[in-house]
Amino acid sequence: MAKITLKGTPFNTCGDLPPVGTIAPDFNLVNGELGDVSLNTYAGKKKILNIVPSLDTPTCATSTRKFNEKAAQLENTVVLVISADLPFAQGRFCETEGLKNVVPLALMRSRNFGTDYGVFITDGPLAGITARAVIVIDENDTVSYTQLVTEIADEPDYDKALAAC
Repeated sequence: MAKITLKGTPFNTCGDLPPVGTIAPDFNLVNGELGDVSLNTYAGKKKILNIVPSLDTPTCATSTRKFNEKAAQLENTVVLVISADLPFAQGRFCETEGLKNVVPLALMRSRNFGTDYGVFITDGPLAGITARAVIVIDENDTVSYTQLVTEIADEPDYDKALAAC
């Protein structure tokens, strides 16, 4: 169980991020067309998982915009923005913002992702949504970088995540 804060108030997550060097857990998430996607959907690609509580918050929106901008320069890499938002809300956000280089995915049908990746917040007012984290997975589905952003209002370290690609 990891500790995070929201403006200094401590909370817990349900576990820890997958260790670097291990095979990433498979997942079942929902895309904008309400289709199921898994790790295998992106087989052979590098994957940046930008895990956010909700795209309807300033920091989550900012990180999604920044990864969208950086993703245009990456080869054989997909940026997956994973949140508790419904696919319809994710789609509206990306369309309004003109974001074409990220793939929003929802936790709508399964909560296993949050448990398997150790990112569900277990207590406090944000219980049941994800903490802010970035996980980079290589083309062989091996975890090559992780960051749990310990202060949920802070942005992730974009440079380190991108360097892991």
